[in-house]
Amino acid sequence: MKRSEINIRDPFILTHNGKYYMYGTRAVNTWDVIPPTPQGFDVYISTDLENWSEPKEIFAPYDGFWGKTQFWAPEVHKYNGKFYMLASFARNDGYQRGTGIFECDTPDGTFIDIVGGAITPNDWECLDGTLYVENDVPYIVFCHEWTQIKNGEVCALELTKDLKKAAGEPITLWSAGDAPWADDIRGNGSYVTDGPYLIKKQNGDLLCIWSSFSKGEYVEAISRSSNGSIKGKWTIDNNLLYEKNGGHGMIFTDLNGNGNFVYHSPNETPNERPFYLPINIENL
Repeated sequence: MKRSEINIRDPFILTHNGKYYMYGTRAVNTWDVIPPTPQGFDVYISTDLENWSEPKEIFAPYDGFWGKTQFWAPEVHKYNGKFYMLASFARNDGYQRGTGIFECDTPDGTFIDIVGGAITPNDWECLDGTLYVENDVPYIVFCHEWTQIKNGEVCALELTKDLKKAAGEPITLWSAGDAPWADDIRGNGSYVTDGPYLIKKQNGDLLCIWSSFSKGEYVEAISRSSNGSIKGKWTIDNNLLYEKNGGHGMIFTDLNGNGNFVYHSPNETPNERPFYLPINIENL
């Protein structure tokens, strides 16, 4: 398959053993339909970022699985010799969302639920968890949804080393409404946070890219820690990383050692496609 033929949202690319593994939300199943359609997650494999394999399913719902609808934003990280997928689901017909964690020995095998539910707080509306490890301590960084609290937040939660349980209480890193460019999408103090992804620069700076809305467009923003730590004071850049109706991306290093920002565009189902933007991580 060509990149232009792949219809996904929230693209995430893992570089491993000379290949690229791309994951994402099946865009045609982004929103609920009646009757429900099959949902799950796939991986696409490439050696050149343009020609990709047919999708290979890596997760499908099964009897008793806690996620019921809205299978969103899978991303896969290598950690302690195994591969871990973080993905979000609505728990029930009330659409209360949360992020779970799944394990596999390979990046393209069948991922198994290791938590038995959401790792994010059960009474919170959450989505888009990402894994970040600081000084050998794993954290999930995720969005506390604007749908519950209006002014959406990006939060961090320390995990146990096996990623199966929370090891503390969540902390708020920033709120979307702190950004001078952010749209109040409902006119009542509603500001969106989507898709956080953290980057550690060679000089020790810690950044997080994430998505929201500005001037009616879906955009990609940058936040920065004051001290290079996840527990530092976070500020939001005035300038956007991307502002042309695309986002929910991440940054990966390709096989030639170059940085790339991958994102979906446009932010309209079923037209989303993955796009790449060359980027110098050290210049961010």
